[in-house]
Amino acid sequence: MPDTYDLIILGSGPGGYVAAIRAAQLGLKTAMVERERLGGICLNWGCIPTKALLRTSEIYHYMQHAADYGLKAEKIGFDLDAIVQRSRKVAGQLNAGVKGLMKKHKVAVHEGVGKLTAPGKLTVTQGDASVELQAKHILIATGARARDLPFAKADGKRIWTYRHAMVPAEMPTKLLVIGSGAIGVEFASFYRDMGAEVTIVEMLPRILPVEDEEVSAFMAKRLVKEGIRIVTGAGVEKIEVAGSGVTASIKGGDGKVSTEDYSHVVVAIGIVPNTEEIGLEALGVKTERGHIAVDGFGRTNVPGVYAIGDVTGAPWLAHKASHEGIVCVEKLAGGNPHPFEVWNIPGCTYSRPQVASVGLTEAKAKEAGHEVKVGKFPFIGNGKAIALGEADGFVKTVFDAGTGALLGAHMVGAEVTELIQGYVVARQLETTEAELMETVFAHPTLSEMMHESVLAAYGRPIHI
Repeated sequence: MPDTYDLIILGSGPGGYVAAIRAAQLGLKTAMVERERLGGICLNWGCIPTKALLRTSEIYHYMQHAADYGLKAEKIGFDLDAIVQRSRKVAGQLNAGVKGLMKKHKVAVHEGVGKLTAPGKLTVTQGDASVELQAKHILIATGARARDLPFAKADGKRIWTYRHAMVPAEMPTKLLVIGSGAIGVEFASFYRDMGAEVTIVEMLPRILPVEDEEVSAFMAKRLVKEGIRIVTGAGVEKIEVAGSGVTASIKGGDGKVSTEDYSHVVVAIGIVPNTEEIGLEALGVKTERGHIAVDGFGRTNVPGVYAIGDVTGAPWLAHKASHEGIVCVEKLAGGNPHPFEVWNIPGCTYSRPQVASVGLTEAKAKEAGHEVKVGKFPFIGNGKAIALGEADGFVKTVFDAGTGALLGAHMVGAEVTELIQGYVVARQLETTEAELMETVFAHPTLSEMMHESVLAAYGRPIHI
């Protein structure tokens, strides 16, 4: 007889394991199926261990500029193996934490490859052994993987995906990063701070193309100042691997093709949802461009089958997956949660400097028909930023001129990934400019720039 549960979750990333915890809290007998490591890509190969690497490069950068703070640091160097080991240790600690949470909430964990075989039924295979599971509800949270170049598959030696770039056997001397989204810019920032010569190639006219245009322009100038070469409106047409490196053919916007040698390549051109060979076709689960089609509660077109996270489409963010998981589970457990929407999901890039945003860009707000009021405040006008030696950057806010609704917020500079949540909360509470202007911000803090940006939108900035 198959093991029977109320809910089976296929995939244990930040969508899956959070959904499992919430299900257990609601009294559902829950099982988790994972083919690799608990925590999924985010905890093991993505969000968290990359931040460990970026923290290392940030400290290394400060050590090299110790004199700027009245300090002396001589013979600065690094141990690449130790850097990687620290990152992996952080991932291991979090993996163990998820295991502990599953045990605490009595979630049954089945290791192996899961596949839907019939309505309410799933087979888990590991090696030659298999086990049959069944449940009234099955939630798919299988995530996504890095997209390969069709003409140059990642080999882990010279051509890397993000997973390879996190555990380098050697430090690149000359690195080509293909793609300038958050992942591409983060790795470009890390390896440049560690001393590599870095080139970013982006097909679109600007880097970080989903961000506000002013943020993208600022980041491009800052990265170039740090020594990163940026080529936009261009594509990589060919990569030839040699023993000691690669030769890349890059076609520019003028149609001309140039070739250049690099020691390594990081491919950061997007993701592919993990929908193959999990039984979707047998049950008739509908997909759209490879992603599973769902409603605001994670329900697919097949009763009893649900999906959340990267496998369902953009934005491909861990916190989006977690919230989707909670909404989905609360609904299937008989609750009445608000349907999931993407209008207030923050995005963060943990490069140096950092980028963070939520809501509409100025251009998107105008395209949507809003008459806007825009405020902007620079880091150089903030005492805390100057004291930290981090006076580059700005905070930008976009309001509807008629209602005062906060349409969007966009930041670039030190620690903005921590600051953005203030605007996310404000938007969730439907706060207008009046409440934000009347709010008292602690001094001295970087958060004062958030206040000043709002004031600037209405012609009332104090410190600029």
